[in-house]
Amino acid sequence: MIPKIIKLIASIFLLGYGVYQITETFIGNGIFLIILSILLVVLYFKNEVLIFAFLSLRKQNFERTEKILKLIKNPKSALIRKQQGFYYYLHGLIQSQKNLTIAEKHFRESLKLGLSMNHDIAMAKLSLAGIMMQKRRKREAQALLTEAKGYDKHNMLTAQIKLMQEQMKRI
Repeated sequence: MIPKIIKLIASIFLLGYGVYQITETFIGNGIFLIILSILLVVLYFKNEVLIFAFLSLRKQNFERTEKILKLIKNPKSALIRKQQGFYYYLHGLIQSQKNLTIAEKHFRESLKLGLSMNHDIAMAKLSLAGIMMQKRRKREAQALLTEAKGYDKHNMLTAQIKLMQEQMKRI
């Protein structure tokens, strides 16, 4: 994992050298270097380790996802704020299979730090609501379900929310 300040410095250097190459009539080299500098800027905002962890999680490979996330030693200094939120969100999803107390802590931390996508916020709140239901904290679970419904703009989690509401009636 490349530190974020090095990514920015390398990006600025590559951009400058790319422009220099274009002015010296090495247009192909210049375009390639500019594209490379843009890639480094994108990787500044979208951490490469988090991308690999997310792809691994999509395949339901929780062990590999956890190993990938452990590559980030200190998320506070290695990641920007939204990436830290996503880091804790992924940890919460992994821990929800093992330990609900730790999962709750990670989901709350991810919501506090912020997630960039509304459906991620909705999923984190829905997961928290499920944890609260299992801990018999019905009022808090209901509030989280209502918030999750508000963030679910594309109705991707409607079925899960309705299922949880039905289960909550039994408590």
